[in-house]
Amino acid sequence: MFLAVIDIFKGADVLLYPLALCSLVLVFILVERGYALRRSAILPDDLVDAIVAGRPISGGQHSVLSRIVAFAEQHPADPDAVKAFARLELVRMERGLPYLDVIYAGAPLIGLTGTVWSLIRVFSSISGETGLPDPVKFTSGVSLALSATVLGLVIAVPALFGGGILQRRVDKYAAQLDVLLERILARKPAN
Repeated sequence: MFLAVIDIFKGADVLLYPLALCSLVLVFILVERGYALRRSAILPDDLVDAIVAGRPISGGQHSVLSRIVAFAEQHPADPDAVKAFARLELVRMERGLPYLDVIYAGAPLIGLTGTVWSLIRVFSSISGETGLPDPVKFTSGVSLALSATVLGLVIAVPALFGGGILQRRVDKYAAQLDVLLERILARKPAN
């Protein structure tokens, strides 16, 4: 099994490097965004409860919602500025997610390029005298040529699923923030 995996990496040839880069970026974005988009960093329960209940706002320090609340308190007469600030916070939450789209579209194309590259080499090894390939080398060459596509797909599938899950999480937070923002803007400023 281990030797088969090594053969797959060898079959990807020089395009293994961009595929490896894609996979490293993928893992980094999934881990970093997964951590950054945890509920306590966006909508801490104590702060949400205080806003919904109309109590004095406290708790949830260093969260997205606390930054929006602080901005709203600094600009009580400008609801449009508060809404714009909330949109900027949403953009910050989406940071990195478009790169997952690039990875899930690009990794299979890089893999396909590697496959075509390897198939060209396999077919160019056909004997000019007989017009026939060595059957063992030919079948093993075709098998190795497909390995780059496999690697590209193995990278693309987690990028697709991870990007979709993280985007749905951001969309859910955006809807919740929108409702909370209305509550924040409806509060009377303390004199």
